[in-house]
Amino acid sequence: MNARLVEQEGFAAMMLRLRAEGITSKELLNAVEQTPRGLFVPPQFESESYSTRLLPLDCGSFIEGFDFAVRLLHNLNLKSGQRVLEVGTGSGFTAGVMGRIVERVLTIERYRTLVTDAQGNLEKAGIRNVVVRQADGSTGLAGEGTFDRILITAAFESLPRVFSDHLVSGGVMLVPIMTSPTQCRIVRLSRTGSRFDREDLFEAPYLPIVPQLAAFL
Repeated sequence: MNARLVEQEGFAAMMLRLRAEGITSKELLNAVEQTPRGLFVPPQFESESYSTRLLPLDCGSFIEGFDFAVRLLHNLNLKSGQRVLEVGTGSGFTAGVMGRIVERVLTIERYRTLVTDAQGNLEKAGIRNVVVRQADGSTGLAGEGTFDRILITAAFESLPRVFSDHLVSGGVMLVPIMTSPTQCRIVRLSRTGSRFDREDLFEAPYLPIVPQLAAFL
């Protein structure tokens, strides 16, 4: 069985799983379909592009299981015209899917190797409205203004005010919060004026963020 057929079968199985979870947004699923996952995973794992398991990347990082990644994007409720910040680029896949829907994505990553790889992956996918930058995700992003949506894929000990201040009124942020030394949970923060509403969503596989690491990599 060739790699293309394996990918098609994996995608079909994934679509069934997502619909069973209630993820039926045509805009999101179209963006997922237009962003071939195989372009974003290491070549040796291409046959597992649409699996639910974590796949390793360089620098000790990983790409989330496919269902988990789409669940994150579903909970952001992305819309056309939005400006999005992602903290933790990884392979560039989630940034690429978001770029199919929104106006602009700025994604930051602490590892220079992953920044270069993600830029190449996004170019192969033909996605032009995603900016990848090496930066320290623990300190916010001064000078970039506000965003309609923020997706963070490194865990914090508590809600990071440095990023919640980047949200517009009506904005939504997803952030992993450590619930024990080894576990974390995705929290959705919605802003209305100066008020923030918190919802605890589901467990996540992320590790605690390491401050100032980007300066050395």
